[in-house]
Amino acid sequence: MLSLSLPPPAEWIQAVQALMILSIIFSCISLLLFFCQLFTLQKGGRFFLTGTFQILASLFVMSGAIIYTVMSPQWVPETEAFGYSYILAWVAFPLALISGLIYVILRKRE
Repeated sequence: MLSLSLPPPAEWIQAVQALMILSIIFSCISLLLFFCQLFTLQKGGRFFLTGTFQILASLFVMSGAIIYTVMSPQWVPETEAFGYSYILAWVAFPLALISGLIYVILRKRE
């Protein structure tokens, strides 16, 4: 019989934590880049760099939430429900993705 060997909880929890911290860092970088590009970008220019960092932040949130979703049945008892942080992560993913796409589409006006 073939059995899967799952890593101990500490390893995947650390991966989820790292991805969430990376998403926060990339969101902050995106905000700083937006302010920098706001003052340095030519009229009619697009905020590609800002949008790219925001889209990467959304992908990090999604990856962390997926890892937690897949690995949590072996770690969280079935009687307990997911907490508000889990729901917040899934809500943050589409919002960060939409804001990243808006940054890419956005043009600087005078």
